Amino acid sequence: MTVKETKLKGCFIIEPKIFKDARGYFQETFNQKTFRELIGETISFVQDNESMSSKGVLRGLHYQRGAYAQAKLVRVIKGKVLDIAVDLRKDSPTFGEHMAIELSEENKLQVFLPRGFAHGFIVLEDQTLFSYKCDNFYNKSSEAGIIYNDPTLNIDWLVPNEAVLISEKDKCLPEFKNAKL
Repeated sequence: MTVKETKLKGCFIIEPKIFKDARGYFQETFNQKTFRELIGETISFVQDNESMSSKGVLRGLHYQRGAYAQAKLVRVIKGKVLDIAVDLRKDSPTFGEHMAIELSEENKLQVFLPRGFAHGFIVLEDQTLFSYKCDNFYNKSSEAGIIYNDPTLNIDWLVPNEAVLISEKDKCLPEFKNAKL
């Protein structure tokens, strides 16, 4: 595995080693010992989540607050997404900044987001299978989010607004300036 820190401190892009032959390929998607050596901290993931979505589906920007904040390791198994991370850590030099990266079944990249980040993605291919590990359990009373088209964040989702498919719940999320951090 190779790891590259993004412009957002503590947020990493991980490129696994892929072993290909005539039968297909093999990759190790997570190894706690290797992860600790590369990232510099021990993470104990306790929950895995998976979603299947059609092209144009936007999920996010979501996060958990307080004691239920979550670090995540995200990847695409099938298809392609534009993955977004937003730094919500008030003491961070990159507070309020975001990064975007394409994750796909072809590039097999993963992103590690530490606690204190909002996360979202938009699906760029039909039948995209997205998977992520969390280091804390989901807690409904701690869930929060930011509206995807927030003018302060000014995220380019690469999909025209009229083609975005978003849940009713996500349509009602507050702007960044009013978000409960």
